[in-house]
Amino acid sequence: MINSIVKEIGLRKNEIKTKIESIYFGGGTPSLLCKEDINLILSKIYNSFNISIDAECTLECNPENVNSNIINDWKNLGINRISLGIQSFNDKSLQLMNRSHDSSKAFSSLQLLKNNFKNFSVDLIYGIPHSKLDDWKQALKIVTDLEVPHISAYVLTVEPKTALIKMIEKNQIKGVDEKNQRDQHMFAYEFLTKNGYENYEFSSFSKPGFQCKNNVTYWTRNQYIGFGPSAHSFNGTERKWNVSNNSIYMKKINANILPLESETLTQNNIFNEMIMVGLRRSSGIKMSEIESTLGVSYINYLNQEIKPKLEAGILFKKHNRITVKKNFKFVTDGIASELFITS
Repeated sequence: MINSIVKEIGLRKNEIKTKIESIYFGGGTPSLLCKEDINLILSKIYNSFNISIDAECTLECNPENVNSNIINDWKNLGINRISLGIQSFNDKSLQLMNRSHDSSKAFSSLQLLKNNFKNFSVDLIYGIPHSKLDDWKQALKIVTDLEVPHISAYVLTVEPKTALIKMIEKNQIKGVDEKNQRDQHMFAYEFLTKNGYENYEFSSFSKPGFQCKNNVTYWTRNQYIGFGPSAHSFNGTERKWNVSNNSIYMKKINANILPLESETLTQNNIFNEMIMVGLRRSSGIKMSEIESTLGVSYINYLNQEIKPKLEAGILFKKHNRITVKKNFKFVTDGIASELFITS
């Protein structure tokens, strides 16, 4: 698999000519890779693309994979940012989500990262069945007391064909409580902003200067390229994605065939994406960007559609930008979908 990923990088080295500001090892558990494997991939990337001297290089990891030796390996390889999937400091919640670590390991791994990295992030999940607001408050206090520079706070979603939904269907545990999720979201927003964090994107909070470059690339619809099974790429007007099947992926790459499917975005697709990512960002929808990208007819449509939401106090318009009012942030995606062009 590593050899196939390295080969794919070589096959696609001409797709991006601009300077690369972010490298991100994510999806699955890349922290399971040995240092030799990471080095192979990074070396190929640096030999194939124009990498900025201060590029952000992030590795996702789980607490059970973190120790002093592996941290030293990561630093020596040039990894300068870690994203730690803690999810919760509550043992009952961790068991419910079938996590391999406990709260003690979560805390100790976080302390190790703080001692070794200036730039690191923690993933937390709120709205877990049986969880209380006090549990969420405690988790946020822990990470703010440790001055974690970046926090990703995700609401729990119950996916089909998972152990969690089966337990809910069998009445073994309570289902998701939307009011509880909304309350926890609002507390996170209030608490973290008061503690010096910017909610620069719906699920992302950062101290000044610590916005995730990888995240910002997605949320500003800038170009990116992804390698490996299921990896996605984007060039502004076209999306590509690799086949998800590992064996098919490796077989095609070994035959010098890129296992890609693609979709060329229509003007309406681009408009809908600009609405979605714009409303999720603290900077909001920039009307001038929509006009310069798509034309005045899309601005006229948008002005007509947002008028009742402005009057109802759901949306706010200032300096030609549209943002979601604080009390409605939790339903941002629903608001965005109501503005989409669907025909």
